[in-house]
Amino acid sequence: MKLLIHGRNLELTPALREYTKSKLEKAIHHFDELVKEADVHLSVAKNPRVPQQTAEVTVFANGTIIRAQERSQNLYASIDLVATKLCRQLKRYKERHTNHHHNHGHNASITQPSEEVLEDKSVDSSLTRDLEPKLPSPGIRRKYFSMQPMSIEEARHQLDLIDHDFYVFKDENSNQLQVIYRRNHGGYGVIQSKN
Repeated sequence: MKLLIHGRNLELTPALREYTKSKLEKAIHHFDELVKEADVHLSVAKNPRVPQQTAEVTVFANGTIIRAQERSQNLYASIDLVATKLCRQLKRYKERHTNHHHNHGHNASITQPSEEVLEDKSVDSSLTRDLEPKLPSPGIRRKYFSMQPMSIEEARHQLDLIDHDFYVFKDENSNQLQVIYRRNHGGYGVIQSKN
C-alpha cells in the first residue's frame, strides 16, 4: 500500500510518521486487496486556545473514496480514533461489496492506477470556452471530479463512506446533479433542481 503522510502546523517527526504508519497498516491489514493508496493529513490548530489536533485519512479502494476524520486534544489519540473509524468504514464497504457480487448483473468498478490518474491531460475546451481566467476569491477552493451517474441508494452509500454531511452526485435517471445530505433529526434528504 502506498502511504502519503502530510503535516500542517506541525513537524512530522520520524516517531510520528512511524506511529501513523503502524496504526493505519493495522487498521487496513484485513483489506489489503482493496486498498492500494492512503493519504493522511495531520494538523494542529493555529489558535493556542483551541487544543484541537486532527487526523484525516483518505483511502482509495476499488474506485471508491473512503474518508475518515477525527479530532481530539492529542494527535496520537486522533490517529487512534481515525484508524478505528477507517477500519469500521472499510468493513462496511467490504460487506456491501461482497453482497453485490452475489447479485447477478452487477460489476464493481475498478480503481485506475495512480499513474493514470496523475497523467497530465488537457482540459476539454468546452469547459473553458467563453471564459476568462481569473483568480478565485480568497477562501474558495475548487475541486473537479468526473461523475458517473448513480442511483440515490448508491449516493447514500457513498455519503456514508466519505464521512461528510453531504454528497454531490449525478442522478442516473435524470442525468442532473443532485445533493444528498444527512438530516439533523435522522434520515437523509435530497436537493435537486426544479424543472
